[in-house]
Amino acid sequence: MLYYLLQPFARDVRVLNLLNYITFRSAAAFVSALLLTFVFGPVIIRRLRSMAVHQVVREGTPDSHAGKGTTPTMGGLIILAATFVPVLLWARLSNRYVLLAMAVTAWMGMIGFLDDYLKLRQKREGKKNEGLVERYKLAGQITCGLGLGLILLVFPISTLPGASTTLPFFKYILVVPAVAWAAWMYIPWVTFILTGFSNAVNLTDGLDGLAAGLMAIAVLALGLFAYVAGRVDTSAYLQIFYMRGAGELTVFCAAVVGACIGFLWYNAHPAQVFMGDTGSLALGGALGAIAILLKSEFLLLIVGAVFVAETVSVILQRTVFKYRKQRYGLEYAQLHRVFKRAPLHHHFELSGWPETQVVIRFWIIGILCAILALSTLKLR
Repeated sequence: MLYYLLQPFARDVRVLNLLNYITFRSAAAFVSALLLTFVFGPVIIRRLRSMAVHQVVREGTPDSHAGKGTTPTMGGLIILAATFVPVLLWARLSNRYVLLAMAVTAWMGMIGFLDDYLKLRQKREGKKNEGLVERYKLAGQITCGLGLGLILLVFPISTLPGASTTLPFFKYILVVPAVAWAAWMYIPWVTFILTGFSNAVNLTDGLDGLAAGLMAIAVLALGLFAYVAGRVDTSAYLQIFYMRGAGELTVFCAAVVGACIGFLWYNAHPAQVFMGDTGSLALGGALGAIAILLKSEFLLLIVGAVFVAETVSVILQRTVFKYRKQRYGLEYAQLHRVFKRAPLHHHFELSGWPETQVVIRFWIIGILCAILALSTLKLR
């Protein structure tokens, strides 16, 4: 919005030429997001407290988390507001990369908001806190994935084929379907990535500051990829595919990073507020959408390795438990679990690591994964 309001005056006021630079607008989006969390964060937290919008402690979490039942949740509203307002102010809203990323984030955020709302209402009514029925939540996520996949397949937004992806570590290798009809398989592929990572971030959001910190790291790395892929000179130098318009996605990424870091001010241990499904599903959707739009789905396995590990730990725990229960009985299955508790961060908690230690060490792993992902640019 500010871009469109001020850009016409750039000829007369030369300093406004800065608006033509993605780097300037990205920095402005980051600072704006950070300031918005500081200004409106306390207001939203007070409102959530007055409405008794308290965290519903998940079943199976360590006993040390029992005291978190009085902490406000749905703090994802802070993240969403601090993301969308800067993007609306500083991004070129005619850019389809930005519009699609915002649409996916908003859609996933609405699913998470509905889930949080239903959990809280059920809690007040004395019912079991199940929230949105699992199949309905999954249906909403799948619908979003199908919609994004169909749009990218039928209306490609770059010079690359709609049904395609790239491989990390390799230069100018584009994975495309061998036959025309197989291009439709791209839609379930996008759906799998989007649904998988929205749920992965949701599973990771179990400790104070864990998901927000990891998201800031991962999106910062992908933002750098968006910037270099959107420039003719840097993409040629680094031998990656040039994607016209992709650089504008850097503004969106900067806003997400700023919102996550600002949210950490309130979410760091001991947390004053939790993001809830409103924030975790929205952030997971944003992460998946950015990677899909940049044709970097396989790179996401490196950037978001911690999220992947958390998800795999849950799948492995449940699968092995069901198998051992069926073959050896319930008592044996309970005594011989793969992890002390899943997701993975709870396993380390029960192994004696303090909550803050688990969070910081997972952040360190996230930083190493981001550096490894960025190193693929030069290794090409």
